[in-house]
Amino acid sequence: MLAVQGLKKSYGSMLAVDGVSFEVEPGETVGLLGPNGAGKTTTVSIIAGLLQADAGEVRIEGRPLAGDRDPVKRQIGLVPQDLALFDELTARDNLLLFAALYDVHGMQARKAMAEALELAGLAERVLSKVKTFSGGMKRRLNLAAALLHNPQILLLDEPTVGVDPQSRNAIFDNLEILKQRGKTLLYTTHYMEEAERLCDRIVIIDHGKVIANDTLQGLYRMLPVSNTLTIQLRNGTGELRLEGLRALPEVRSAELKGATLRVGVRDLAMETPRVLQWLVEAGHPYEHVVSERANLETIFLTLTGRSLRDA
Repeated sequence: MLAVQGLKKSYGSMLAVDGVSFEVEPGETVGLLGPNGAGKTTTVSIIAGLLQADAGEVRIEGRPLAGDRDPVKRQIGLVPQDLALFDELTARDNLLLFAALYDVHGMQARKAMAEALELAGLAERVLSKVKTFSGGMKRRLNLAAALLHNPQILLLDEPTVGVDPQSRNAIFDNLEILKQRGKTLLYTTHYMEEAERLCDRIVIIDHGKVIANDTLQGLYRMLPVSNTLTIQLRNGTGELRLEGLRALPEVRSAELKGATLRVGVRDLAMETPRVLQWLVEAGHPYEHVVSERANLETIFLTLTGRSLRDA
């Protein structure tokens, strides 16, 4: 449905997007993940036609986008990071304005507005001025405005910035409904938990480059250790031999600091009992065990050496 090939964009001497390429299949939700300043918004702006790339191209259903007047652009709906709303207008008047910009009028516009407001949970506030809305309600109205022309592809540039957890969950519910309806979603975020919940596949971008492109499970397989057991030993370390523990086929790593043992394993359910049994049989009883699963933050740190939220 959407193909991005070799995009490059510079601002003076700064290379913001450096050869970005990826594809999004029909009905798929792809997360574009990276820290602030990684090039996510620039990439989305190029796809939406708000910026012109220095090199590369964007294809919709195999057709390259050819300027602002290309009819294929009607396949795209954009939910920008910055709210694109007029506070002094009502929700209804905001949507009427955006519908007109999309050349949607009359009965078609009224039907599209009713459906978008219902999805966003704002049908009862249609005559309220936007300035009376909470941040979360504004974000949902921003989403509704992008749906009025019934686009097949939805570009969402950090649509939950600055909203409360309840509103964030409401936006997630909206997006899951749209996915069920067959919409293709490109979702940019630097919140790993959002990508883990919503996305079929994740593209990680850093310093303008794609450094990983896979399913969540595929990204986990890139890690030397997927899960960690932290074990508090009861009677100190004594004669504990890390070499013997590391020799177990299921153990990927083992570190000992004081009486705290950290063991890296791939499968917690299968391998935790074997590690604990080995400790007991080797004469090292334990009193506390905590398991920790790797997440996207771990993957990003492994790939780049810095935190996902670092600028």
